[in-house]
Amino acid sequence: MKTLDKNDKDFLLASIRTVEDFPKPGISFKDITTLLGNEKAYSLLMNHLKSRYENRDIDYIAGIESRGFIFGASLATMLGIKFVPIRKPGKLPYTTISEKYSLEYGIDEVEVHIDAFKCEKDKPNVLLIDDLIATGGTAKAAVTLINKAGANCIEACFVINLKFLNGDKEIKKITPVYSVLEIN
Repeated sequence: MKTLDKNDKDFLLASIRTVEDFPKPGISFKDITTLLGNEKAYSLLMNHLKSRYENRDIDYIAGIESRGFIFGASLATMLGIKFVPIRKPGKLPYTTISEKYSLEYGIDEVEVHIDAFKCEKDKPNVLLIDDLIATGGTAKAAVTLINKAGANCIEACFVINLKFLNGDKEIKKITPVYSVLEIN
């Protein structure tokens, strides 16, 4: 499976802007809009993901709202497969199923259409994708939701993994995790 070399990783990291104290003091926000606006960086990233997943038995790509839509829909098009959005409550127009997860101060949830993974296979294979994994609550709920919807989440893919927050550890208990870039 193709991996990026250090120069490619450094190039991608350099294309991502860090905004200090956003959305609150003490946070170093990783802003992927600069990567999206850099055609060479975005092309490198998407071609890498295509190479990694083109020979896997994947029926769907599911992207987490909202930045996961950007990478997931593009990759699904490149691979010639279907894309499914995983959304916050009340955003999908048809019957949904949901998965709740804990936040530091409360509960949130994600939803998917009840028939999102309907196809000729009994248990279609799904790749989950998002831009970043921090504490992992949303991603873990999304993997659980995919499986609850009758599919099989074969891997969770993130452009950036904030390793120091350990968000990938819980997800690795239920599906493999791949991160293009890791920040310690």
